[in-house]
Amino acid sequence: MQRKEGFLTEGLKEFAYGRIEARIKVPHGNGLWPAFWALGNDIGQVGWPQSGELDIMEHIGREPANLYGTVHGPGYSGANGVGGSYTMPSGSLSDNFHIFAVEWETNAIRWYIDGINYMTVTPNDVPGDWVFDHPFFLILNVAVGGNWPGSPDGTTVFPQQMLVDYVRVYQ
Repeated sequence: MQRKEGFLTEGLKEFAYGRIEARIKVPHGNGLWPAFWALGNDIGQVGWPQSGELDIMEHIGREPANLYGTVHGPGYSGANGVGGSYTMPSGSLSDNFHIFAVEWETNAIRWYIDGINYMTVTPNDVPGDWVFDHPFFLILNVAVGGNWPGSPDGTTVFPQQMLVDYVRVYQ
């Protein structure tokens, strides 16, 4: 299989509502930022954040036990996204494969790791328009460096990879 830094379904497959999940083993190391996320299919017409962004799983290597889930939209984007985190009770997220999922309904999005619901966001929780009412396309990628994850350092071993066993959508 050819090496890829990311994969997206834009122009191939879009989804509105249902359960979206992937079984992933994240890489480890300072400065690494693996993610499983989605953007509104109207991003080309309305731009970001009006299109909406649904971060199903974000992980930064300098916090090996932490997982983040967030929504971004008009009035709640970037550092002001609405979301939360989950901390593994023991070990690192990179130690094993995990199932990262959201259950997306008309008026609620629920985040899961390995079947544990760790957060729910509804239209009442966001300070702007709820833009999660249209199809989104999926993205899986690993970024290196940036303000949030920081830079790789002498402890970061390369090459690294995010292993994806499967991606499933139930509607």
